[in-house]
Amino acid sequence: MPGIHSRSERVARGVGRLLCVLGLLFLVVPIVIVMPLSFSGDSLFSYPMHGVSLRWYEALVQSDAWRRALRNSLIVGLGTTLIATALGTVAAVGLSRMRPRWRALLVGVLISPMIVPGVVIALGLFLFYSPLGLAGNLTGIVAAHTILGIPFVVITLSAALLSFDTNLMRAAANLGAAPFTAHRRVMLPLILPALVASALFVFVTSFDEFIVASFLAGPEQYTLPLQMWSGVHDDVNPTILAAATLFVLTSVLLLVAVEVLRRRTERLAGGERIARPPAR
Repeated sequence: MPGIHSRSERVARGVGRLLCVLGLLFLVVPIVIVMPLSFSGDSLFSYPMHGVSLRWYEALVQSDAWRRALRNSLIVGLGTTLIATALGTVAAVGLSRMRPRWRALLVGVLISPMIVPGVVIALGLFLFYSPLGLAGNLTGIVAAHTILGIPFVVITLSAALLSFDTNLMRAAANLGAAPFTAHRRVMLPLILPALVASALFVFVTSFDEFIVASFLAGPEQYTLPLQMWSGVHDDVNPTILAAATLFVLTSVLLLVAVEVLRRRTERLAGGERIARPPAR
């Protein structure tokens, strides 16, 4: 009987792994299959490819519309990252010191942009921003993306602060450090990996966001997702595949960096738990 049970467990684990691999392939293959077409010498999206060429990457670099879209995406992404990371950090630190009941209520409010449908948020922001003159310019898009990015910072830093030893802040205060100095010299170095990871999450979210930007951006404020959507409808050629390939590679690199920082944060938290003396 023990042998039968162990054999059935191995079979179940094998089936589970196979299903995971098939599910991963189902999600990844449609993305990967278009990437070689960006190197095609033809103007058609078809296999087999007739020749290999970098002409579409050259067209991407030489296009004023694509360069403007890239510039807008970088401006919006970097501006959103700076503002959302700063506001989310302050919110996460404040939440870590609140009573659990009020903390749960405020966390629900802060992460609501992740729960509410994007179309509802986009429409509400458009109606709110239009009288203020924030629709049709990059400032309004940065403000809107900041609202979408703050939940990622709050969630990531709140998880990191759970393992933070508050006795370190008390020790710094007893040694004469001002609150700002204690936060900068004691807390910030310990939560820095989580802070950088949350900033990368915000940048990826802003860089990839389409729905809100489509409501708030004018023709001169097109970001890369909007320019790709416009290219699909107006001028279909492999240039959009070149842009999509660069888009995917950038997102993958940023997500890999986030994962590396997440694991480093877990190792630091584990080291703190081991080094922390047992309570008496």
